[in-house]
Amino acid sequence: MPLRQEFQAARDLGESFSVSTLTSLRRRLQHQLRTSIGVTKEPPPPCSDPDTAYFAPDSIVRVIHSDFPSMLIGGLASLLFQMLHPLAMAGVAEHSRYRDDPLGRLERTAQFLGTTTFGSRVEAEEAINVVRSVHNFVNGTAADGRPYSANDPALLTWVHSTEVRSFLSASLAYGPRPLSLEEQNRYIKEMSKVAFALGATQVPLSVSDLDEYFSSVRPELSFTPEAKEARNFVLLGVRRQPHEVATYATMIGAAQTVLPSWARRELRLISIPVGDRFGVRPVALALSGAMRWVATPLD
Repeated sequence: MPLRQEFQAARDLGESFSVSTLTSLRRRLQHQLRTSIGVTKEPPPPCSDPDTAYFAPDSIVRVIHSDFPSMLIGGLASLLFQMLHPLAMAGVAEHSRYRDDPLGRLERTAQFLGTTTFGSRVEAEEAINVVRSVHNFVNGTAADGRPYSANDPALLTWVHSTEVRSFLSASLAYGPRPLSLEEQNRYIKEMSKVAFALGATQVPLSVSDLDEYFSSVRPELSFTPEAKEARNFVLLGVRRQPHEVATYATMIGAAQTVLPSWARRELRLISIPVGDRFGVRPVALALSGAMRWVATPLD
């Protein structure tokens, strides 16, 4: 029986949900939520041993990455953000199967983040080595004639910086609690561990470093035809069920609000501050609260 009918039947009968009924409902909703974004595998249990965990159980990385809604918003924002680098976009256009398997790419990204965030040192290093081996085959020539390689330290720093900036901004805007400047700096510094392990160099280590990095790299950015195609694909989404379309529209709208204003302009994204503040943000906050309840691990 569809979930809507279950709710209606319970209401008509005047029955209240028991704890077991709510648990069953949440389990079903969790499954639907994961599969709707392409995450088909159950998340592994986190490594709780401080001596063997890649990131300490009390690390700020784990705090921020534990919040599913803001991570989803930040992940979508980083996809848009990364499109502005012509060489990074050339690699995606020529080597990624995002048009044929967009949710598969999202699932692999989520698995990598989950493993490096919550896994043991052995598990995280294995995941990093897999990514580095895949990067060996991602190289070519961009439309402007410049060669590119996924192992280029500068491109690795770009991808890492856009992700960190997007996840942090999404957490500040839509996360469950405020973050002090000290926590923000600590998050950026902790996350540099993954970037350095992947081969990045000159990785930002603080909020001010991150701001300086984007100021320095802006002259290298442009909105290429490949970026326009990818942007349109991400904005449209791939889900077709009405509730999936509505959810995705809210999340991708929220993702745009956490991008730097200059990046939104470069991506030709409509920016209406009043609409963001009184339209997108309240709806996204409400949806994030509901998703947070659904995504909370069951005891």
